[in-house]
Amino acid sequence: MNLHGGIGMTSQRTRARMIDRLLEQGIKSPLVLDAMAAVPRHIFLEEGLQHRAYEDTPLPIGEGQTISSPYIVALTCELASRGNPMDIVLEIGGGGGYQAAVLARLAKKVVSLERIAKLVGKARRTLRELRINNVLIKNVDGTYGYPAGAPYDAIVVAAAMPFIPDELKAQLKPGGRLVAPVGRGEVQHLMVVEARENGYSERDMEAVKFVPLLPGVA
Repeated sequence: MNLHGGIGMTSQRTRARMIDRLLEQGIKSPLVLDAMAAVPRHIFLEEGLQHRAYEDTPLPIGEGQTISSPYIVALTCELASRGNPMDIVLEIGGGGGYQAAVLARLAKKVVSLERIAKLVGKARRTLRELRINNVLIKNVDGTYGYPAGAPYDAIVVAAAMPFIPDELKAQLKPGGRLVAPVGRGEVQHLMVVEARENGYSERDMEAVKFVPLLPGVA
């Protein structure tokens, strides 16, 4: 299988159209745009959905989970990194590994937490195929992060939390950012939390829709 070229809807030209659309949607970071262009989103989808890989829409990846739209992944990465290279990033709700693959081009190391074992196996296989070796995927409950790997330059959450736990904020480096969808059901907002000397600042970016972050391991 040709991982990087492809034909039809998985071609380089189709990916270039996705990048043009991200620019129109306001994504500005060259680092993030390069990462989005480099990672073949179709490889993270079942064959029957690969022709839709570069549409700006979330798509199912099995186990009741979805792969976020290219815009949401790019926006999250841009907000988390501020367009700068990072040392270590924590991802919560890793799914099939797509966002981890993008983050792997922005950071020296990515720790990705996913509670569903089948998705962990799938993500590990796909990242191995793509020769991405700076992502550590752990099959754990990510509700309160992963203190053993802290502190992090950024924490990105790919499932909706009812609130952001203090235990999670505490794992940020000074100046680090946490990006997470917060809310329940249809009412969710993408929030950016920044660790400051005297506490944390919070910004509400925009309304979003994610699957809920569930506790436990499956």
